[in-house]
Amino acid sequence: MLPIAIGADDAAIELKDLIVAYLRQRDIPVTDYTEDRAAGGGIYPDIAYRVAQAIKAEQHQRGILLCGTGIGMSIVANKVPGIRAAQCHDTYSAQRARKSNDAQIITLGARVIGAELAKTIVAAWLESEFEGGGSAPKVARIGYYEQAVDPR
Repeated sequence: MLPIAIGADDAAIELKDLIVAYLRQRDIPVTDYTEDRAAGGGIYPDIAYRVAQAIKAEQHQRGILLCGTGIGMSIVANKVPGIRAAQCHDTYSAQRARKSNDAQIITLGARVIGAELAKTIVAAWLESEFEGGGSAPKVARIGYYEQAVDPR
């Protein structure tokens, strides 16, 4: 199993540390892309982009990104062609992100959800796999639009 990529900004360090410990308790390897901001580390767009690029390069199969709301991380990760990141604040969304949308990344908001819910969401997402079926043509269409040229 490839390690799970994880990254957080300064608003979500504590929740990220809890998720890393949770994954390690489950014997799931983790690579942390969070930088030390006090040492001049990156801001959330840099962290999200690095994680998404590492997944695109197949260094990881999945990633978890955390910030205050999960919104900014999701926006940035989705800028990388081939990456599908979903903001998840409940288990149903986490399951559907994976089963219906083949999302390789979930984003969580440390100011939106608590620690126990975050662990439950991560577990639901990790235990879910892309189902294909009727969702496969929709995911393929996402890829089509990623390749489309903007006529502007």
